[in-house]
Amino acid sequence: MKSEKINAKELLNALDEIYTEKGITKEYMIESLKMALEAAYKKNYNTNENILVELDEVKSEIRVYAVKKVVSEVEDSNIEISLEEAKQISKRAKIDDTINIEVTPKNFGRIAASAGKQIIVQRLREAERDLVYTQYSDKVGEIVIGVVQRTDKFGTIVDLGKVEAMIPLKEQIKNEMFSTHQRIKCYVLSVSPAGKYGPQVILSRKDSNFVKKLFEVEVPEIIEGIVEIKGVAREAGSRSKVAVWSNDENVDPVGSCVGKKGLRIQPIIHELNGERIDVIPFSEDIPSYIINALSPAEILAIDINDEEKQAVVVVADDSLALAIGAGGQNVRLAAILTGWKIDIKTETEIKETVVE
Repeated sequence: MKSEKINAKELLNALDEIYTEKGITKEYMIESLKMALEAAYKKNYNTNENILVELDEVKSEIRVYAVKKVVSEVEDSNIEISLEEAKQISKRAKIDDTINIEVTPKNFGRIAASAGKQIIVQRLREAERDLVYTQYSDKVGEIVIGVVQRTDKFGTIVDLGKVEAMIPLKEQIKNEMFSTHQRIKCYVLSVSPAGKYGPQVILSRKDSNFVKKLFEVEVPEIIEGIVEIKGVAREAGSRSKVAVWSNDENVDPVGSCVGKKGLRIQPIIHELNGERIDVIPFSEDIPSYIINALSPAEILAIDINDEEKQAVVVVADDSLALAIGAGGQNVRLAAILTGWKIDIKTETEIKETVVE
């Protein structure tokens, strides 16, 4: 095969554009291109030679070399060369050296151009996927804003700009309907790199942390670390209970989260389509915390069993429905929030037990 210098200016110019526009490292693309050209050479010329491709960026040239080991007796001419032949190439050659013999074929320019374009497209896609994965894996546990693309039997597809994400049905608020092109906020639940079309970003609007993050957006005291959300219990689309605490006695944590005339909490309620949110003060005193968690019910008395983490709460007869809540929701959320089993009793029930 006759050696020939191949003009690689077009390929190198294409690489230059990628470096500047996509932020992919030059070294990564150059090495990928060399590997692709080496593979293309072996395939097109049906050879098992050890091939080395060099790109001269200054002269914009591609050269192909066969790399051979210098031996005293040649057994495989594809990978070995005799000392006598090697000395014709380099007078300093000795046994066990490697010699690079230029074998750039005359028609390799066309093959190089085709293989180069393919590898550029392939590596560009891979690198973009890696960049997107890195970008969104850093956003796990955060809120993102996207545009609804479509809804199918698996969930809702949301365009986040560089990637399409999915809100699975199980992570959607019950009965929540989206319209195409609607802008929505979501909580990034997980990111995996192995999606069919790139990184798979899973979003949620049902997760309790979504409520927590919405408060962080609306309440400066939370961002500053003065107010802390100690817990969230949620039945998405219906009601949430949020326990808050302040490390500054001069700052009311509940007032900070609700805002004057509900100014801070209203955008959160609106984002959650009217979901009811009870903001309650956290307390390290368990009886007080349980009483707060059962708000807005008025509690008359409470008895706790530390070993079983169980509390018996006494309410007025006419407050039983409020304490339990519709379908048991109020006491259920209070139990989730505090981590305690809560048993509601009325005054009459307690008196009857005492009489017995």
